[in-house]
Amino acid sequence: MVTIASKTGTPNVSMLGIGAYRPQRLVSNDEVCEVLDSSDEWIFERSGIRNRRWISGDESARSMAVAAADRAIRNSGIDKSKIGLILLATSSWRTVIPHGAPAVAYDLGINGIPAFDLHSGCGGFGYGLAVASDLIRAGAAEYVLLIGVETMSVVLDPHDRSTAFIFGDGAGAVIIGPSEENGISPTVWGSDGENSDAITQNFDVPAYMDRAQELQGKDPDDEEVGRMVVTMEGPRVFRWAAITLPKALSNVLTESGVSIDDIEVFVPHQANARINELMKKNLGLADHVPVANDIENTGNTSAASIPLAIEEMLVTGKAKSGQIALLLGFGAGLSYAGQVVRLPPAPTETSF
Repeated sequence: MVTIASKTGTPNVSMLGIGAYRPQRLVSNDEVCEVLDSSDEWIFERSGIRNRRWISGDESARSMAVAAADRAIRNSGIDKSKIGLILLATSSWRTVIPHGAPAVAYDLGINGIPAFDLHSGCGGFGYGLAVASDLIRAGAAEYVLLIGVETMSVVLDPHDRSTAFIFGDGAGAVIIGPSEENGISPTVWGSDGENSDAITQNFDVPAYMDRAQELQGKDPDDEEVGRMVVTMEGPRVFRWAAITLPKALSNVLTESGVSIDDIEVFVPHQANARINELMKKNLGLADHVPVANDIENTGNTSAASIPLAIEEMLVTGKAKSGQIALLLGFGAGLSYAGQVVRLPPAPTETSF
């Protein structure tokens, strides 16, 4: 009988370093409202957003991903030659073919390692954290570089009151590897394909390519040309979140083996500050437990929002390395993913 070899890794894994990149351009609500029929007061009251970051100049998803990853590597103290895999969580990379992760590996000077993209919308970082930690536990890699990066500003309709003011750009990255104590719980995740069209795009890829050929040579600013943009049915997503997320958070606590009283920091996806505060209240978290609020000046950065929020809390002192944090990503799919983690060391090289 032929025996096929297998591998085993380490049961204890943690986030060992974090890095981020925030675009230089800060866009206020007032600037958004130069095009959008709204106001600073209306936007802040409903979302908690005052500003967001949008790429400009030479900035791109690729350059931001590389910058955030490079900082995460240096902040971790891990030699980059030990990285055995790159996971790139994104929904706004310019191309599906080629996918982005191999290019990021090349730019980082670690060309040749396995590298792939993960498309799970705003829950992408949580999905990536699940895949990365379990690959290490299985022995597929010793260290994994997980990056969440988005350039949502390029897929926005500036006149759409449901999306134009919400999204921002940015990148956050973490190094995940073996640790003495386990720092990443089992993941609680799921999806709801019945409501998948609540967050979508106005063209699928073949239709968009057909239209691009049809309109070839026309002015790209011509309204007839159009472009691929994200659309969202806000009330429908809110109803789904109100039913699904409380159960998900409860299950995360159960699977992690910790109690609500053990949670020291709450880092939900930065979709809406009001929803996040409501989740904290419904969970029964103590008043002194800080809730990430990076959305106020960064906006909703989709798959990048949780690592960006963690970095902001560590840099500002709202949270400390080693504290027990509850994470929850959710959005397009509709999908969600949550974990309990130990926060990584505070970064010495920051995005601020």
